[in-house]
Amino acid sequence: MNALRAVRIGNCSGFYGDRVSAAKEMVEGGHLDVLTGDYLAELTMLILWKARQKDPSAGYARTFLTQMEQVLGTCLDRGIKVVANAGGLNPSGLAAELTSLSERLGLAPRVAWIEGDDLADRVPDLLAGGVDLANMDTGERLADAGHKPVTANAYLGGWGITRALDAGADIVVCPRVTDASLVSGPAAWWHGWRRTDYDALAGAVAAGHVIECGPQATGGNYSFFEEVLDRRYPGFPIAEVAADGSCVITKHPDTGGLVSPGTVTAQLLYEIQTPTYANPDVAADFASVRLEQEGPDRVLISGARGGPPPNDLKVAINYLGGYRNTMTLVLTGLDIEAKAAWARSQLFEILGGEDGFEQVDVRLQRFDRPDAPTNDQATAHLRVTVMDPDRSKVGRRFSNAAMELFLAGYPGFHTSTPPTDASEYGVYWPALLPVAEVEHRVVLPDGTVEVVPHGPTAPFPQPSATVPPAAESVGATVDLPLGRICAARSGDKGGNANVGLWTRDDASYAWLRSYLTVDRFRELLPEAADLEVRRWDLPNLRALNFVVVGLLGAGVAASPRPDPQAKGLGEYVRSRVVPVPVPLAGGSR
Repeated sequence: MNALRAVRIGNCSGFYGDRVSAAKEMVEGGHLDVLTGDYLAELTMLILWKARQKDPSAGYARTFLTQMEQVLGTCLDRGIKVVANAGGLNPSGLAAELTSLSERLGLAPRVAWIEGDDLADRVPDLLAGGVDLANMDTGERLADAGHKPVTANAYLGGWGITRALDAGADIVVCPRVTDASLVSGPAAWWHGWRRTDYDALAGAVAAGHVIECGPQATGGNYSFFEEVLDRRYPGFPIAEVAADGSCVITKHPDTGGLVSPGTVTAQLLYEIQTPTYANPDVAADFASVRLEQEGPDRVLISGARGGPPPNDLKVAINYLGGYRNTMTLVLTGLDIEAKAAWARSQLFEILGGEDGFEQVDVRLQRFDRPDAPTNDQATAHLRVTVMDPDRSKVGRRFSNAAMELFLAGYPGFHTSTPPTDASEYGVYWPALLPVAEVEHRVVLPDGTVEVVPHGPTAPFPQPSATVPPAAESVGATVDLPLGRICAARSGDKGGNANVGLWTRDDASYAWLRSYLTVDRFRELLPEAADLEVRRWDLPNLRALNFVVVGLLGAGVAASPRPDPQAKGLGEYVRSRVVPVPVPLAGGSR
């Protein structure tokens, strides 16, 4: 630890299933002080629960063990600390496996783990004690809904990680801590921050939010991809966090991709709601940060402001919602809409009507064009999804009914999916729980268990959605896709979707800020016509952020939407044609 210089923290995983070789590439590619990995998307907790039903010793990200086998010796030789949330639902189990792995390798790392996030067994007592665990999006109380959670995990902060590193841990295995805590915890350890160093903590949270999703910060999933001249697989990101919380986002030399203010802005906007980003250790104001290109593939993030963390912790609850099945029917050539209507009518005639299912979702996806030059370009898809608590209704009974249309349906009938059985799905339920109800614990390398005290908290500020400035006369316009003026990054927050949009220059942002009202956004996204849409401005980033409440239903596992995590939503919005002022159109690419 050396507080006179920035701590260099690298990421090697953005989700469970990410590039396994990334840990080795990061450790061998250049200097690091800390190697982190994020494995826990909201859906992952349900996946790990299902794994644990088959094997009680499971419940963690197994790929992390493969990565550690490749790099553990080098990390110990170089003094690189490893901090990852790969522990999932079983951090102690993963810690034990790491110890066994180390013995086989002839190594002796000091392993610590975090616990206290898992509340699944406590939910009945919490409800009986008057804690309502209301859904953050709908307001419905969990007790009134009658659902039985299979997972319930509070999002912990970074101070348990800090304590483990203070105690000499080489590896800190985390359960459901916030993604940004994987950076803020080590940064607080390195620099000796106090709990009330809110601006510094806010800067570290911004850094953690940027690097948590791996190469999304270094040119991956980037709208202005023409700027990414090195098309090799992007190098994973590094945050050099200074003592004041400012940081430089970079990557190892001679790796693919790009680090620019644009790639960093994209990730700052990813899956946020209000510009004030709630974290268990600080309320970080992302609207306060400023970006500056410091050098090739080096972007400085500075100016972050923070305040006391909220009085409540977020709790990610999953319960089993029932069973689902999908069949995709292919429609070709003429009369696509008439063929689709006939297929729907015939299918549900066989099944006894649509009202026999808890939920039916039918989507006609038009890929066809008139006088198509190829057979493929003359096709559309009718995607039919059924959901119900009764597995027998949506299993083979449903998919076999679709196949009964093979010789009796519309001309050219065929499917792009074979008949399948039903699959079980989970429902995500985000809730808040008073901080005092959660005991954050750290098990130190010597086996000592310590309770990590909660710091000062305050009511979370709820900034009002931004009112656009009055539109000015823009003169002549030309119709262009919105994406010729701005980039986008979109994602999911439970049942909500966010779309962040930003521009390269001030003039384009001034126009976007006044033009793209909530009503116009709804026009560009017809799916949002009857949904609540919230809008916020982030002028320092030349950005707007829109949150579409309820677009994804009950979350990724239960959404019948073809893009259940809204990953392509921003690119769809960019494709919509709008009237752009001629001076701005001249500079579009």
